[in-house]
Amino acid sequence: MAGLTTTKAPFIEEAKANGELYIRQPYELYSEENQETWRRLYARIRPRWEQYANPKFMEGINNLALDPHAIPHLVDINKFLEPLSGFKAKAVSGYVPAYVFFDSLRNREFPTTITIRDISTLDYLPEPDIFHDVAGHVPMHTDRQFADVLVRFGEVARFAAQHAQEIPNEDERVRIIESIIKGMARFFWFTIEFGLMKRPTGGLCVYGSGLLSSYGEIAHCIESPEVQRYPFQLEWVINQYFEIDHYQPLLFIVDSFDHLFSEVHRLEEWIKDGKLNNLSPGEPEVNEDDLKSFLNASVGVGV
Repeated sequence: MAGLTTTKAPFIEEAKANGELYIRQPYELYSEENQETWRRLYARIRPRWEQYANPKFMEGINNLALDPHAIPHLVDINKFLEPLSGFKAKAVSGYVPAYVFFDSLRNREFPTTITIRDISTLDYLPEPDIFHDVAGHVPMHTDRQFADVLVRFGEVARFAAQHAQEIPNEDERVRIIESIIKGMARFFWFTIEFGLMKRPTGGLCVYGSGLLSSYGEIAHCIESPEVQRYPFQLEWVINQYFEIDHYQPLLFIVDSFDHLFSEVHRLEEWIKDGKLNNLSPGEPEVNEDDLKSFLNASVGVGV
């Protein structure tokens, strides 16, 4: 049985060849090895969630009734998720261009990968899989306050696309929107993917999904003296490059979800004021699909 192993799934390759971004979750195609991969990933990281994760994440795990022994059905996830925050997980065949992804968040939809990493590479995957998306991201979506942060971020992306369309010179428009995309990607990386938060009782906890889905890094990011941890500073975050293929040496701390929401609002103000028009170079590179997704975005009233 071919299964739904990341980079080795004929179902996914066929969907991509047909130009299908949004797909069904063909649950019957998961192999026993795929299921065993889920079981191993879940069993070994659960104790680390209990030690390091934001309390809202643990509430989300319980509210979703995630099965430790089987890959979740997205339809079941959504039955628990939608009444809590209005969000739903929506299966996709692969990479979602930046504006499309952010606009999905605005509409309380989370593009969700349905493949799962190979059982021989439990510790690192260069692209998302269902464990990262469902066990790393989705539990946080059960918290309405956090969900509202994602929606607000999607609204900022919409504003950025609209802002770019008002620039008359085409070359300048491309240059500026590329810089803005870079800044938004950095913001998302250092918060939603790799964010730390103060605990009310002292110390730090993890709310970023890239950390929450990594057995090694969730402990490393809190315990290791090699990690630089600084209070969130917007001007630093949007100018700070990052690399995806190793543990993160630099992380930022927010005080609360209210604090995070206010920083997303400030990000929009900074776009409006032109403060993201000329950011420092470096990662992430903005690919052509991401750029086109913003330049061609439909942002008219009522859309």
